[in-house]
Amino acid sequence: MSTFMPKADEIDRKWYVIDAAGKPMGRVAAEAAMLLRGKHKPIFTPSVDCGDFVIIINTDKVVLTGDKLNKKLYQHHSGYIGNLKEVKYGTLMKEKSDFAMKLAVKGMLSDTTQGRKQLTRCHIYKDAQH
Repeated sequence: MSTFMPKADEIDRKWYVIDAAGKPMGRVAAEAAMLLRGKHKPIFTPSVDCGDFVIIINTDKVVLTGDKLNKKLYQHHSGYIGNLKEVKYGTLMKEKSDFAMKLAVKGMLSDTTQGRKQLTRCHIYKDAQH
């Protein structure tokens, strides 16, 4: 039995809309990452990009469980000495909840060119309008 390798014209990409209102952020991000990779399809092959398009709406109403709003930090560095910036997830969720969701989805995809390509098919919006 030979290994099945899907061709580019054999892959049909569908659009999925995920409503994040009232759901935990990690659960929504895991579902989006699965759809972006294409793991729900019977033709899934790890080395072939066969995922779908994903739209995530209502990220303002997403839930962070536990005390993550006060204890979890988003850290980024500018490259200069002593310029480590830290933002608590409580303020990040108030100001840029779509960016926080994008970080969660990005963390569940692979750190390769294939993962970066899959992330471009994910569209994230703060409210229900998309």
